[in-house]
Amino acid sequence: MSIFKEVFEKPNEYKHDLYPEEILKTCKMFSSTLKYECDKVHLWRDSLRHPAYPLEEWQHLWPEYPNTYRECVGNYSVKIKELGSRIMNLISEGLGLECGYFDNDNLSDSLVISLNHYPPCPDPSLTLGVIKHFDAYLITVLQQEDICGLQVLKDGEWIAVDAIPHAFVINIGCALQILTNGKLKSAEHRAVTNSDQARTTAAFFIAPSGDCFIEPTKDLIDEHNPPIYKSYEYKELLTRFFKKHGDMDMVLKSYEEEEPKD
Repeated sequence: MSIFKEVFEKPNEYKHDLYPEEILKTCKMFSSTLKYECDKVHLWRDSLRHPAYPLEEWQHLWPEYPNTYRECVGNYSVKIKELGSRIMNLISEGLGLECGYFDNDNLSDSLVISLNHYPPCPDPSLTLGVIKHFDAYLITVLQQEDICGLQVLKDGEWIAVDAIPHAFVINIGCALQILTNGKLKSAEHRAVTNSDQARTTAAFFIAPSGDCFIEPTKDLIDEHNPPIYKSYEYKELLTRFFKKHGDMDMVLKSYEEEEPKD
């Protein structure tokens, strides 16, 4: 966490090359969102995002400063990937699927790191750190400081998620909701700001490969449990997801509207 914080504390000349001239840059730093100029209300955060698996494919594109970033975060991301695999195996067991089910067919081939830094905000009532959204992935492994900011929507109310030191928060993503045919639900969440303390978080997104098709798992479907989602190519689902600002209901609705009518 100290290295994650140091990334945002570096002078601007060190961070200049991380700001993308074009949105498809692999390792990128940005303020608010990637489309800052289009934001109606700017988010109160700085972010760094980059892929982390397979490590040898991406590590050389990561920040060169701090000097220990690539080595430390590389070792850490390997351990996070192992943790994610253990969690997915436990989910498989809980669903009555064979152990390792989600390790097959490129279903968990991707790991993306998203670092978010929320400086103290003079008036937290005017903006958020992150607007309400769902995660598009299988699961999110979130590392927080001991400063609260994460909230989850439940029964129409925003509930604060306690920041427990040395513990991870695990979010179910929309891809896993589709794969489990709605047996597991993705949680809508947001991040609020505060006027006193800076807050830094590290989110590790475990996701399918882009050309993988996401659809309800056949072992969870029968005459009593018909599929409630269609099949989606993951990279297309992800593109639509970001266009709809993380609103899964709008993403799925947009697919339905494109269905040919008899």
